[in-house]
Amino acid sequence: MRMTSNASPVGPNLGSIVRSSSRPASVRVFRSPPKANLKSLAFDVRLFLDSAGAGKKVVKFRGKDTVFVQGDPATKVLYIQEGGVKLTVVNGSGKEAVVAVLGPGDFFGEGCLAGQSICMATATAIAPTNVLVIEKSEMIRVLHGEREFSDRFIAHVLARNIRVEEDLIDQLFNSSEKRLARTLLLLARYGAPGLPQKVLPKVSQEMLAGMIGTTRSRVNFFMNKFRKLGFIQYDGEIRVNDSLLSVVLHD
Repeated sequence: MRMTSNASPVGPNLGSIVRSSSRPASVRVFRSPPKANLKSLAFDVRLFLDSAGAGKKVVKFRGKDTVFVQGDPATKVLYIQEGGVKLTVVNGSGKEAVVAVLGPGDFFGEGCLAGQSICMATATAIAPTNVLVIEKSEMIRVLHGEREFSDRFIAHVLARNIRVEEDLIDQLFNSSEKRLARTLLLLARYGAPGLPQKVLPKVSQEMLAGMIGTTRSRVNFFMNKFRKLGFIQYDGEIRVNDSLLSVVLHD
């Protein structure tokens, strides 16, 4: 007697189902595009201060060129990349005084951030000088948005305030000899980050006299004294030796 199968002639058989179910399912994974390297996009303070860009430009000055004049509108913050700048103030009777000599790494003109509408001093290049000129609006944007830059600028402002206080004490209590020695050391960037700048920017005895509040003849007398003692080398350009510190430290 012929047996007939009750299995349905259509549909998959059990073996094929088991075999297919044992295979791992193929799942397509959608990968998101690679994220930008956040470190490479981080704000670079050095790059910002070394290059031109939106809201800032690099201006080159020759020695004795005027950067801005006392009474000009105060709308920009400036940063010295290379060279040097002296700040002078003239009173109503025409008497001029040198209030600061600045070098690489120094900001000036920052009074506009505190509400000053005009420049309180005249800025003049004392050597070939590269200056980064930053618009006030760009400076405010960076100070608000970039903590590293803000920290650096605050450190500059605090150091400048300390320097002003020390200048006042120096003027009130120290002899002109000691004031001259301190000024030469400051011009050589003693106490500033990095190594001292042994060769000073080109400064005249008249400028030094204006900075320390004495006469040119007194400056000439002490410069010759410092040279004889080996504290400086003075032959057209001024080279400062570490031994000059002894004049400032000696009471």
